[in-house]
Amino acid sequence: QEWWGLTDHIASVSDRLAAEGFVALAPDLYGGPTTHDGEQANRMMADLPVDRAARDLSGAVDYLLGAAAVTGDAVGIVGFCMGGKLALLLAAAAGDKAGAVVPFYGLFGEEVPDLSGIKAQVLGHFGERDDFTPPDRARRLEQQIRDQAGVPVEFFYYPAGHAFFNDENLLGTYDADCADKAWGRTLDFLGQRLRTGGPTTG
Repeated sequence: QEWWGLTDHIASVSDRLAAEGFVALAPDLYGGPTTHDGEQANRMMADLPVDRAARDLSGAVDYLLGAAAVTGDAVGIVGFCMGGKLALLLAAAAGDKAGAVVPFYGLFGEEVPDLSGIKAQVLGHFGERDDFTPPDRARRLEQQIRDQAGVPVEFFYYPAGHAFFNDENLLGTYDADCADKAWGRTLDFLGQRLRTGGPTTG
């Protein structure tokens, strides 16, 4: 989810993944609340206990791998904004349980946690006009993952701002063309890295 919470947009993304044959699960890290106000979203993100988020996300991975409908042996992790950062952190903690990781414009500051535990291939989508995670910072993140984890990493950079995939357009940055390109690349990537009908959590 993004910092807005488990919104209709995130639910629709999960539905789109399910329509492609994946078993999709979107953990609700805020426990219900959502917002369309940036200041409130920032507070909600800041108040999210890191240990609880980690526990909930790890539980989601284990739930999927134990679900009867799941035929794969590893999950794909997709995250947006705040969730983009959490996707990488979860992949580092999950190890071989993660088969593919797709961060969309993750929120990263100058200091990035140790990501050496990532075992999965990483596909990233970032905006060239992103004020939250500027391209130079995203490129450093891309290289850090490559150096620390030694896994294949490919980041794509789009002529768009932060949250260009979010069609609710809460920041006024939605770009349909860039979103379509990123989505197509994401589906191709997940299809190649996961078994048909395999699990995806985002």
